[in-house]
Amino acid sequence: MQAFYSDRFVLPLPPGHRFPMEKYQLLRDRLTSNLPQVRMLQAPEVTEGELALAHDPAYIQAIADGSVDTRILREIGFPWSLAMAARARRSVGGTLAAGRAAIAGEGLAANLAGGTHHAYAHKGGGFCVFNDMAVTARVLQAEWARRHGQRHAALQVAIIDLDVHQGNGTASIFRNDSSVFTLSLHGEKNFPFRKEDSDLDIALPDGCGDADYLAALENALLDLEGRFTPGLVLYLAGADPHEGDRLGRLKISFDGMQARDRRIFDWCFTRNLPCVFAMGGGYGTDISTTVQVQENTYRIAVEYWQRWQDAAAVLQ
Repeated sequence: MQAFYSDRFVLPLPPGHRFPMEKYQLLRDRLTSNLPQVRMLQAPEVTEGELALAHDPAYIQAIADGSVDTRILREIGFPWSLAMAARARRSVGGTLAAGRAAIAGEGLAANLAGGTHHAYAHKGGGFCVFNDMAVTARVLQAEWARRHGQRHAALQVAIIDLDVHQGNGTASIFRNDSSVFTLSLHGEKNFPFRKEDSDLDIALPDGCGDADYLAALENALLDLEGRFTPGLVLYLAGADPHEGDRLGRLKISFDGMQARDRRIFDWCFTRNLPCVFAMGGGYGTDISTTVQVQENTYRIAVEYWQRWQDAAAVLQ
């Protein structure tokens, strides 16, 4: 299974910064040691033209040259540097590369970073500079249209956001776009405190446990399926609903998190829907807990990727 990573994901930050940047390196090391089926590939930098399908050109330029407004930088939470700008482009590029791989026959592919769902068209926020889900959806739709022309319907994309924080930037970007369905299952009282309207928002109370969470997810998938027919799924597999997360406020166990991931991958596989996943948030009181949640996601993904390969071999 193809997974995209870059050393640029690990951005040097000032001492005491609250973002757990080391989780990317730790996850890569875990996957390299424990899951040889995961083929680690270099995450490319997304181009400015690709970014412009979802972001304002003036904002793209401001991030590139450092002229971005200090108020926006405060919202993002990272100081500007050339390394910060390069990291942001590769974070998007990893998800886009995974999307191309999934559509081309892999069925399932991943980005070790990404999930930057708080970025709007004109600004970033919440540790998100550019919105990888939005850019990936728009670029893959454009490439689909070039390949298939007017004789085929546009590529319909479902974004299933299971980070504990609502995907406000993603919801804003696709507010008036009927070709993209945005689903967000998140903590009701958690960040962002001013939420946007997704196509389907499921707000969960503090302390929500496995049974209620999985029931809410099942109902959300039924609702999605009744309203939309995707050709591609972008899955934001946040680790922060886990009970060990210091920012999550939910009580989802390791078993519950694995049941969540298995349900999404199974839902995609049984419908023959290529799926791309990114890791999103994870702020464990013990960072090894976050990394374990993420490694578990990859273990389940590898099972379903193998099913894709077996099914493709039968058809050959």
